[in-house]
Amino acid sequence: MDNSCDCMPGAGIDPAKMPGHWLLARLGKRVLRPGGLGLTRKMLAALALSSNDHVVEFAPGLGVTAKMALASNPASYTAIERDPAAATQVRRWLGDGAPNQSRQVINGLAQETHLPDACGTAVYGEAMLSMHTETRKRQIIREAYRLLKPGGRYGVHELSLVPDDLPADDAERICRDVTQAIHHQAVPLTHSKWEALFRSEGFEIAHRSSAPMALLQPMRLIKDEGLWGAIRFFGRVLTNGPARRRVKEMKRAFQQHRHQLAAICLVLRKPQSPQ
Repeated sequence: MDNSCDCMPGAGIDPAKMPGHWLLARLGKRVLRPGGLGLTRKMLAALALSSNDHVVEFAPGLGVTAKMALASNPASYTAIERDPAAATQVRRWLGDGAPNQSRQVINGLAQETHLPDACGTAVYGEAMLSMHTETRKRQIIREAYRLLKPGGRYGVHELSLVPDDLPADDAERICRDVTQAIHHQAVPLTHSKWEALFRSEGFEIAHRSSAPMALLQPMRLIKDEGLWGAIRFFGRVLTNGPARRRVKEMKRAFQQHRHQLAAICLVLRKPQSPQ
């Protein structure tokens, strides 16, 4: 791990206190989504981006999904990223685009983008709503709704809890354990509660899929990072004591609750007319 690199998120933060997703990024992990690249690909397939789309991405992180979305050559692409170092990483993927295409990264907040109403045909965000309270979740979802034209699509890929009838006390304990392990608030919902949340904000469900939450499992690492990327990641973990302790802590929490943690992908649609 090269903590001297200011171009990566988390520069200057003690590994013992760093949010887990940025610690993993600094160790070389590029795919930081709970369902891995497989679920991201399902989300993008369901969004069916094309050259006619005006795309807004919330919290693109290191830009892995941005690169995949830009391969569809959308008419415009705008990323909203809070972390300046992460925004710099995403800008690497923008390229020049065609003369009539707009590609930009804006430092800002997903719940308050300051973009015009109905400026997008597709909005998506991954592994972000799970990290917020219900109030903030709703603010972000409402912002996505505001940005979309009627008929527009909103894709999400988030951490979830299973089964749907998971007792509230168990859900609270799991959220507490994961929050403590990753050093960042984690408030995932069950599949049915995720869907109910989006419906309550006016969205229709157009697509649903799920995957195991296997972020730090060896086979998922190889699938997401490639063999050499996984070897590089494990090598950095093994040679950095503080980072190794943190990764073990995260893996222990994920393993302990492996039967109650999953990943969910939903693609929502803004109705053509107000409901």
